[in-house]
Parts: sequence; C-alpha cells; structure tokens
Amino acid sequence: MKSLPRILFAASGVFLTLGMAADSPWISLFNGRDLTGWHRQGERGQHGTGGNWGVTDEGLLFGEQDPPGSGNGGLLLTDETFSEFELELSLRPDWGPDSGVFVRTDEKGGGWQIYVDHHDRGNVGHVRLETRPYSVPFRPFGFSRIDPDQPELAMKIDSRTANWPEGVYEESCTQEEWLAVWKTDDWNRMRIRVTGGALPVIETWVNQLKVCRIDLSKTTHPGYDAQRAREVVSSSGSIGLQVHGGKNWKSGWRIYWKDLRVKRLD
Repeated sequence: MKSLPRILFAASGVFLTLGMAADSPWISLFNGRDLTGWHRQGERGQHGTGGNWGVTDEGLLFGEQDPPGSGNGGLLLTDETFSEFELELSLRPDWGPDSGVFVRTDEKGGGWQIYVDHHDRGNVGHVRLETRPYSVPFRPFGFSRIDPDQPELAMKIDSRTANWPEGVYEESCTQEEWLAVWKTDDWNRMRIRVTGGALPVIETWVNQLKVCRIDLSKTTHPGYDAQRAREVVSSSGSIGLQVHGGKNWKSGWRIYWKDLRVKRLD
C-alpha cells in the first residue's frame, strides 16, 4: 500500500506536510510582539554571552551589546534548527555596528555568516566561516562612507583578495551593482538560500540583486581548508542574528530586523 504523507500542525497555524519539501510554506520567524521562538546562545562564544535583544513599540526586533557599549555581544538563535532552506528578512542597521546573519549555527554562535558589516571597510551579503576554533573570510570588497554626515558610499577592494584565484565564488556581483541597490539609512531586503551537505552552497541576494553564490565544498579560496571546516561545522543548526563583540560597537548603536520568514527545502 502506498504510504500517505504525514501532516503536522505548526504553532504558527500553518499545515506542514512531511516529505513534500517542494511545497513547504513560508513560515514567519518573528511575531512582532516578543521573542517567542528565539533564545540567546546557550554558551559563551567568541563575541560574548549573547547580546541584548528586544522588540520596539513599533514591532521591530533589535539587537545591541549587553549592556550597550560594554563589548559583550553574541547571537540570538532560533529555537528550531534548519538544514536546507531559504530565508528572507528586512534589516536596517545603524551606521557603525558589525553584525551578520548566521546559518547552521551552534549554541556558541559558530557557523556560516552572511556579512552585515555596516561600517567603514564593511560588507553586506558575502560569506564568512566563523567558529571559535577556525574562521575564514570570503569578502571580495568592502565599502566606506565618504563623509560620516553623508549617505554616499565608496568601494574598496579587500586586501585579502589580492591573490585570489578564479573560483572562490561561483557568482559574485560587482561593486557598482551592489552600490546601486543598497539603501544606507533605510530598510533593505535580504534573501539567503542554503543547500547541500556539511559544506553547503550558500546564495545571497540584497534588494533582489544576486550578491553571490559559493560552494563551500569546492571553493578555491587559498586560505580555506575544507577538511578543517568540515570538522567545526554541522549540516544543521539554528538561524542566528549577531551583535559583534568588542569596543567598536558604541552605546546607542542598534541593528533592526523585521519580516523574517523561512521556507524549508529538505
């Protein structure tokens, strides 16, 4: 007898069908009222104990250091874990904070990071491996403000990419393309797609611009050791939002998030 798909009723009120990933619905990760479905990282990591997270009166999720300006950062993690998925969210960072979206993240805040470094020599949308024992930046360029009082940005090549061979990224936007779509002091929409095994394929978009596609099992990055990476990452984990540790994040700086949703692909 042919087996029927199993149906689950999710807390969000959405029916989920096991074994039918292609038809999986988008599920909201943030209710606009509180942090239900999220928790601070369970163990101290390289950026601190987790940071300070809350919801504004306008229903926006925010992150800052704990206490503000103290140097203590960290990650806010989803209670649920994810392996292959698409993630969409809107973000509005202050100018100055160093943040990121983490995927397949552990309780120490280690995993694959999509940069949200909204500061001089920063980057939004490319990828980094960031775990306490082993980290590798895959950042081809960064941007800086011409004048702190003006919204215009200028691009700078990251010196660490000077000797990159072909094949670090399978796809990457140009500096000019990125500058044309990014809104410095406004909301921006980010989409992230994660597929594959322990060393995934990660694709990112910002405001519908394809920023990059990288296959972490095949990348030619000269400073990356795939075997070592495989030892420190997992094929599944939480989705995380980061407040970077250290004294460069000043008191009063925040990053704001809204409209977070996820769609399972496995």
